[in-house]
Amino acid sequence: MTSNQRNSALSEALFNPARVALIGVSSNPKKNTARPLRFSRQHGCEVVLYPINHSQSEVLGEQAWSSVNTCPTPVDHAFVMVSSDLIMGQLEACAQAGVKVVTVYSDGFGEAGPEGQQKQNELLAKARELGLRVIGPNSIGLANLQTGLIMSVNAVFEAPDLIAGSVSLVSQSGSMMGSLLSRAAARGLGFAKTISVGNESDVSVGEIVDVLVDDDSTKVILLFLETIRDAPCLASALARARAAGKPVIAYKLGRSEQGDALAQSHTGALAGNDKAVDAFLKAHGVLRVRQLETLFEIIPLATTYRRPIVSGNRSVRVAVITTTGGGAATVVDNLGLESVEAVAPPQSFIDHMQARGLNLRPVPVMDLTLAGTSEQYQDLLEQLLECDWCDAVLSVVGSSAQFHPELAVKPITRARKSEQKPLVVFLAPEALASLQVLQQAGIAAFRTPESCAQALALFFEPPHQPPPERKSVVWPVGLPSKGTLSEYQSGQVFASLGVKLAPQMLVQHADEVTLDYPVVAKISSADILHKTEVNGVKVGLADANALANAMTEIANSVREFKPNAKLDGYLVQTMQPKLIELLLGYRRDPLVGPTVLLGAGGVAAELMPDVSIRLAPVTLEQAWQMIEEVTVTQVVRGYRNLPRGDCQALAQTIVAFSQLACYDEPSISEAEINPLFVQNDGVVAVDGLVSLVES
Repeated sequence: MTSNQRNSALSEALFNPARVALIGVSSNPKKNTARPLRFSRQHGCEVVLYPINHSQSEVLGEQAWSSVNTCPTPVDHAFVMVSSDLIMGQLEACAQAGVKVVTVYSDGFGEAGPEGQQKQNELLAKARELGLRVIGPNSIGLANLQTGLIMSVNAVFEAPDLIAGSVSLVSQSGSMMGSLLSRAAARGLGFAKTISVGNESDVSVGEIVDVLVDDDSTKVILLFLETIRDAPCLASALARARAAGKPVIAYKLGRSEQGDALAQSHTGALAGNDKAVDAFLKAHGVLRVRQLETLFEIIPLATTYRRPIVSGNRSVRVAVITTTGGGAATVVDNLGLESVEAVAPPQSFIDHMQARGLNLRPVPVMDLTLAGTSEQYQDLLEQLLECDWCDAVLSVVGSSAQFHPELAVKPITRARKSEQKPLVVFLAPEALASLQVLQQAGIAAFRTPESCAQALALFFEPPHQPPPERKSVVWPVGLPSKGTLSEYQSGQVFASLGVKLAPQMLVQHADEVTLDYPVVAKISSADILHKTEVNGVKVGLADANALANAMTEIANSVREFKPNAKLDGYLVQTMQPKLIELLLGYRRDPLVGPTVLLGAGGVAAELMPDVSIRLAPVTLEQAWQMIEEVTVTQVVRGYRNLPRGDCQALAQTIVAFSQLACYDEPSISEAEINPLFVQNDGVVAVDGLVSLVES
């Protein structure tokens, strides 16, 4: 069976099954396990449902079967709502009934600790033996609002009316799925498919996204993520979504250490670096929002317009038109925080509008509160959408949006739109009716200035490119294949990739050194990662006598602080000039795989989180982007006529260093060059470390 055939089979059984078994459905309408049958009937389910209850022949007025394998016809999908200790027997019965996908509502598995994880492993092994695909366990279920199939216990489906639409939601949190659906419904936003993946033991978020890419009723995909599992599968699905023109918008927990810890405890997932996750999502075209509000409100923006590329390093320019000066100011203030500029109309445009009967001033907010009719407002909007001095148009509506929705938004909905230039709206008051009018017109409307500014900035943010194809490189002969390497050994790895090192020698005695003075002397040991903490570094040594004395001092200090460390000798390096110090880092992130980091270097690197991250390896173009994103590099890029550094050599060094991702055996877990000196005619690594993955 081909990949496409597998996807098609999973898709049909997952969201479009012809026959569904509800195993463990209750006859008590107040119980959670009665909800899937109640909800499906309430919303006109077109799918054949088989209630399964081992002790009752009738459930909620419908015939019930004692077991799924006693149903009169083969079953495509089973929703299992029995206690975890009864799951194994149900899997056997499902296989006998022809079930292809089993969604397990039952909890007490991977999220419950080591014993639960063992139960989950056994469940998955059994399912694979029987040829079943598993959603969950610990999944609150799924829904297809096109067919009325509500195979979910989420209380949100108690709503008397559900809006079928073109948005599909994949959530790693079952309870948040309901919250997201209710928030979206308040805006008149309709859904096509929704699914809670639970513990994601088998069918992953990536596989579901892949299914939704091929779903004709899905135009945009929302993700609520607590972690990332199976990054390669998700990356492939996101690439297909991007190629198909289906926007993927994500809210990912874990921006703070506490948030990351909570997500881990909830999902039983590994910890990852949030900046690495951010780089992964950007590399695959995902719009990652920081606020739940933005998750919904950005949808019309993402689906109506193709994300533009703003040329050069200039700011995104937004023309702001309003009937409430104070409300507009709140958005403009937040636009500034997002590096988006509210721009004043040029004199040529002011003259153009004056000829059309409207007087404007050369200020960033065009306020029509006191001067201007509804028709003039509409005309100004249309002229702004056609001009070439702004990238987007923002309309800020005042209190009339609350009490006169049609009047307030009429000029916006009636205005002739541009296919290239985005039009967005911020409603200063709480105005649900106006929000819904704009939503129905396909216009992105926002309830908060923060969400509005964030959405505009995110929409115009240039997406990263995915990493290029890896080309395997050969591990240097004679180096260890496990553990942590010494600085000298690490330098051999870097040099083999094309990274320039400071001239250096590994010696036992000062009289062995043939380098030019002055020099630096360091203790060489894989057991001592931070040499300065044991006074293991001496700089500015002018001659052999100074070097010999320094070696004695280093040896005495190391014996005091690290008496059991295995010592290789002394690494002696020629002192190097510098314009700035940078840090180059590499990490095999447990969630998204190899990443490379560029940031401010030296001993204070951890205190100044001025960094740029990409998936590794990187291209030369991506390396240049990283350089431009790190603020401190401005010092060597022509800032205030300071000496320019060799940024071309820096970009090439980043590319070479990122090839650490290309070692298959041994695999590198972490590596660092700190500091990397940027000079006026090159860059040079003066300290570094490599740690290998323990096999």
